[in-house]
Amino acid sequence: MAFTINIQSPTRNQIFTDIQALIFDKDGTLENSKVYLENLTIERLRLLEEIAAGISQPLARAFGFDGQRLNGTGLMGVGSRQETLIASAAYVAERGHSWFDALTLSHHCFDQADRQVIPNAQTCPMFPGVGEQLQIWSQRGVKIAILSAARQWSVERFIADHQLESWVEFGLGSDQGLSKPDPALYQLACQKLGVDPQQTLMIGDAQGDITMAKRAGAKGAIAIGWPGYQSVQLKQADCTIEAIEQIQIVG
Repeated sequence: MAFTINIQSPTRNQIFTDIQALIFDKDGTLENSKVYLENLTIERLRLLEEIAAGISQPLARAFGFDGQRLNGTGLMGVGSRQETLIASAAYVAERGHSWFDALTLSHHCFDQADRQVIPNAQTCPMFPGVGEQLQIWSQRGVKIAILSAARQWSVERFIADHQLESWVEFGLGSDQGLSKPDPALYQLACQKLGVDPQQTLMIGDAQGDITMAKRAGAKGAIAIGWPGYQSVQLKQADCTIEAIEQIQIVG
């Protein structure tokens, strides 16, 4: 079953025809994880500083953290856990640790931070209207999937916390062998959905989402910039929306 989708952008409307599936990013798109990620950043920096004194300030800048707020376009905002781990290990290694030890120590700090800062439905709420819209689209016959730079357990936790199992076909994290912006990740999602990339729209808040979808041959790539999140102009995005309700099925 194919649909015509009208994107009601604040600047202009755009219509996409023959759409069978919507593929979403998670953090910053469906889930308001800003406060959780800021707290996780603080805890990671604290623990890493204990094993390699002096790295917290330069590493915070690499993470995109100014000490109070997280830049949504920085490493902690859009990078995968593995990318963030490698960056952290590089700073630890610069302090005199071997590369293997730097990786092991950084991994230990990340695991410890994960135990201290817990994501759940309260600390990582959905953005307004997300649950209702996912239900509406799914009941109309639109296939829905989630592709995230977060780990698989985090994607599955999000779906379970908000009881989205009936509306979302599946979610894929970055630790399943592929990560953004590799177009193979998007193509894998399309294969699992049983659709051609040209029959899909990607909705995300980071450049990696847009680049991945475009390289994979998606019909369209939609940027979303929720109020309160840092607004950026994503290259190659077909249009930008400010709320999930601006994606409308025509007819």
